[in-house]
Amino acid sequence: MNLRPGIKYWWLNHKRSAAQGLPGDYLWSPQRNKNGSSNQSIRNMTEVQRGDLVFAFSNGLVRGVGIALRSAFEAPQPADLQQPGKPAGASQGWQIPVRFLELDVPLSPKGHMSALKPVLPKKYSPLRATGVRSPGVYLASIPQAMAEVLRQLLAEQVEDIEAQIKSAVGSELADDWMQTSLRQRTDIGAKDKQQLIRARRGQGVYRRNVEQIESACRLTGLLDRRHLRASHIKPWSVSNDREKLDGCNGLLLSPHVAHLFARGYIAFADDGELLVSRHLNPAVLKSWKLTLPMNVGPFHSPQRAYLDYHRREVFDRPEIGRRAAQ
Repeated sequence: MNLRPGIKYWWLNHKRSAAQGLPGDYLWSPQRNKNGSSNQSIRNMTEVQRGDLVFAFSNGLVRGVGIALRSAFEAPQPADLQQPGKPAGASQGWQIPVRFLELDVPLSPKGHMSALKPVLPKKYSPLRATGVRSPGVYLASIPQAMAEVLRQLLAEQVEDIEAQIKSAVGSELADDWMQTSLRQRTDIGAKDKQQLIRARRGQGVYRRNVEQIESACRLTGLLDRRHLRASHIKPWSVSNDREKLDGCNGLLLSPHVAHLFARGYIAFADDGELLVSRHLNPAVLKSWKLTLPMNVGPFHSPQRAYLDYHRREVFDRPEIGRRAAQ
């Protein structure tokens, strides 16, 4: 059984009609119930991490599978969920971008409860023992044993969808989704939105902030800023508004170096030592005249926090770097 290590599995009970099929490209829930209380589904929203897998259930069927593109962030209620007559963005909540794909052959849990019942969560189960959805449960954590049974029942459909999503996300889907979500926000003005969007491409205020700290490409030594990119250290798609514009969260890099850095093929130690991924073809270093060992000089303290993130979450993980690359 092909369970991916290090990820969590989630079950989504949504209310889309059979014709609509999937819940869209995100999960959203209010941060509090109408009476000011919380519940387990709301708490679960804050536990989802990038790469987690979500089974989408509606109208008696598991109709799709999705992968979370990042963890939850604060966002007003999306327009397509707002009730008529209610002010736009009146409800503040948690939002998670998720890439869903529809199953070719949906699964009816009712017909397989002999296999599913023993592996249902002991608390906050998304399904009753009869196979119908549990009322009041929007998002539920499911154990590895249940995920394994679901994979078996779906006969490699989950693996196929994972491969498709991984390929699609490699084409900047995460950044594209975040940019669309940013445009829809009501808590900031048009000028702020534009600055955050321009920062995605290393432009505007962000570029000027980086140039106050960095003056040349760390690896090639090139000083002509017309040919240098302002590249985020912690990727734009997972940075908050402040981090998106923070000059310390950036380096001026020659285009080919920016390519390697954004995709996790190279990184930097705090003291400036160049780190090279095991996934990088040595011929690339030779062709681009990057010789080891190499030290590009120490980084400032605020830069080191971002570099630490890059080393932990991007470096030596080219499948993550492709998602986050700008």
